[in-house]
Amino acid sequence: MRRPTLTRSRVRGAAGVALTALLAAAAVGLAGPAASASVADPDVPPGETASYKMTHLSNQPKNGALQGTGSDIAFQGKYAYAGNYDGFTVYDLSDPTDPEQVVQVYCPGSQNDVSVYKNILVLSTDSSRSDDSCSSTSMPATEKDAWEGIKIWDISDPLSPRYVKSIETACGSHTHSLAPSKNGKDLYAYVSSYSPNATFPDCQPPHDFISIVKIPVKQPTKAQLVATPVLFPDGGYEGDPDRSASTTSGCHDITTYAKYDLAAGACMGDGILMDIKDRERPKVIAQVRDTENFAFWHSATFNNDATKVVFTDELGGGGLATCTGEFAPELGANGIYDIKKGKGKHGKTELKFQSYYKIPRINTENENCVAHNGSLIPVKGKDIMVQSWYQGGVSVFDFTDSKRPRELAWFDRGEGVSSGGTWSTYYYNGYAYSNDLGIGFDTFDIDDSIDGKAEKVKLKSLNPQMQEKF
Repeated sequence: MRRPTLTRSRVRGAAGVALTALLAAAAVGLAGPAASASVADPDVPPGETASYKMTHLSNQPKNGALQGTGSDIAFQGKYAYAGNYDGFTVYDLSDPTDPEQVVQVYCPGSQNDVSVYKNILVLSTDSSRSDDSCSSTSMPATEKDAWEGIKIWDISDPLSPRYVKSIETACGSHTHSLAPSKNGKDLYAYVSSYSPNATFPDCQPPHDFISIVKIPVKQPTKAQLVATPVLFPDGGYEGDPDRSASTTSGCHDITTYAKYDLAAGACMGDGILMDIKDRERPKVIAQVRDTENFAFWHSATFNNDATKVVFTDELGGGGLATCTGEFAPELGANGIYDIKKGKGKHGKTELKFQSYYKIPRINTENENCVAHNGSLIPVKGKDIMVQSWYQGGVSVFDFTDSKRPRELAWFDRGEGVSSGGTWSTYYYNGYAYSNDLGIGFDTFDIDDSIDGKAEKVKLKSLNPQMQEKF
């Protein structure tokens, strides 16, 4: 790889070394390399940071009661809501170059993925708890009394969130995605969960469905579970232990696009496209598998016109170092698919594979690196995305040409700087914001040659799993 001009700084961090070693050990026995290359020297040496056409502006370290893993982010107005396995933090973005922490809410229950819509905030709980309160403790999933699901908050005052309702869902809520009704009176949460077990009373196999929660926008306390539609009547992909490819048993993540009445589901062994005209009765209209390279369909992002979907493969569950050069560029990567709509009365919609995208840099064998969460950068006429790659850092890439995606900018912390890397990176009103697993909340400025036009697009809110047209 030819290295571009870099911006470098030296940072030391012992915590990252310990955790990355643990992650590497946990990955032993997972999908082996599909390439014969040996481990090469990393492009960013341990203890250093480097970037190309991205400037790191600030970091707000984890603090106080929220010492758990940093997770997803949602935005509304001048506030960012950053999830953490121990709760969530509200940041004031009035000065986007240096956000201010204004509220910290302790409410343990991983992953605490977060979404916001008007005065409603929704949190996902995918760990068995003693009850639905914010003082709950861990409880084995084998216990019938254990609780998992979603928690609903009133954020009419962002500085004083109020917990108003909980809904228990089968196998919990690993993630959720929102879709407002056409009249705006109701908000639907599509709850994704997976990995059933015959010994779990509330998470029984085959678990081939999602849960749908209806939340009245003006009366969120009346939220209720309204449907559990089966998405895989044939059972879905059976998995492949030889390459550690997951069996389909539910979905990991769903992204809705209400304007087009579409949703894309990343469902472990399957990628799907759904028609959600009837919010309570989603219908699978296209299904795809990659039985050669994808191991765990993790998340999905539409382009602005809903003519493409970027699916991610979280090979190794986020703990595997797939960016060492030992792993082929098709492994732990993005898969880019065009949506081909059927013509005629019986025409079928198809997801047509176009290419893979994986960051081109080499990491050390102790750095977990795999495709993870990102969002579009709103440049009209182009398909540009910013995305987290755990300890592979942040990558900005252009997939306007579906067959030839290319990287435009990046930021990378070398081994030992971050304890786990970046979970999610999203673009909101001129800046990229990232939630790191271990070291807090980061802000980046992307070179104007890439996002100059996007800086003029001012959004009122952003939930990356609930896409809206810009």
